[in-house]
Amino acid sequence: MLLNILLVIEVLVAFFLVVVVLLQRSEGGGIVSGGTSSLVSVRGAGDLLTRTTWILGAIFFILGLALTIIAGRERGAASVVDRMKVNAINPAELNNQLPQPEGTAQPGPAGAAPAPLTAPAPTIGNPFAAPAPQAPPPTAPPAE
Repeated sequence: MLLNILLVIEVLVAFFLVVVVLLQRSEGGGIVSGGTSSLVSVRGAGDLLTRTTWILGAIFFILGLALTIIAGRERGAASVVDRMKVNAINPAELNNQLPQPEGTAQPGPAGAAPAPLTAPAPTIGNPFAAPAPQAPPPTAPPAE
C-alpha cells in the first residue's frame, strides 16, 4: 500500500519536474518569455523556476531511494537461489522416466524396455576457485 502511494507521488513529481524544466528559458528562448508587461521580472521568474527545479529534483531522488529501500525490504533477504528451492529437489524423482503417450513406437528390439533416463548428479562447486587441472589431450605421433 505504501509502495503504491509513493509510486504515484513519484510519477506526479516527475510530471511536474518535466513541466518546470520546459517552462525555463533557454538560450534560444523558452515557453515562458519575459516581457516588460509581465508581472514577474525575467530574473525573478528564472530564480523561482530554478529553485522549484532543485526542490522537485531532490524530492524525485529521495522518493526513488525510498521506493528502492521499501521494495527491497518487502521482497525479503532471500536470494534467487533460495526462492527457487534448489535444495528441495529430490534427485530420485529426476531419474524417473517420463510417461510415453500410447501409440508411439519405441526404438530397440520388440519387448525390450528402454533404458531409464538418468539425471546428472548435482555438484556443488566454488565459482571462485580455480578449475581442476585437466589432463592434456593425447597427441598423435608425427607422420613421416
